[in-house]
Amino acid sequence: MQATEILLHTPFSLHHNNNKNNNNNKNNTLFSPQSSCFSSNSTSNEADEQNLRKHRRMISNRESARRSRMRKKKHIDELWSQVMWLRNMNHKLLEKVNYVLKCYDHAVQENGKLKEQTSELHQIIRDMQIIHCPCHSFGTLEDVPCNSTYLIYDSSNSMDFLG
Repeated sequence: MQATEILLHTPFSLHHNNNKNNNNNKNNTLFSPQSSCFSSNSTSNEADEQNLRKHRRMISNRESARRSRMRKKKHIDELWSQVMWLRNMNHKLLEKVNYVLKCYDHAVQENGKLKEQTSELHQIIRDMQIIHCPCHSFGTLEDVPCNSTYLIYDSSNSMDFLG
């Protein structure tokens, strides 16, 4: 029975034989027919290990992708929550702006009425001065002397003119 010589670069080499008939005179691994079965088994084991590593890597990648999708979904949910909060705040601010604008319009109208009343009161004072003292002509209201006999204090804290 003749042995088959196979060079195998694996950690599973069985026999080293210095074969003088070999032209290269190198160390060769000598396998018998029984050891070639073991060689195919070891190759099969290596392939199984490689497939197992590949399968584990695939599972790990799938899990990593799933976690990445979950993070993205969580981030999108947080962004939508923030959008809803900002829309709500925007609505509240618009309501406040509208309220302030209404108050401003009311104040402008009230200010106009008060200016009109002030102008009317100035005119009444001038008319009273002309009636009671036609010989004096005053240029401004500050030039008019105040005569307290024309004013009576009312219990409601308002001034009534006796004219």
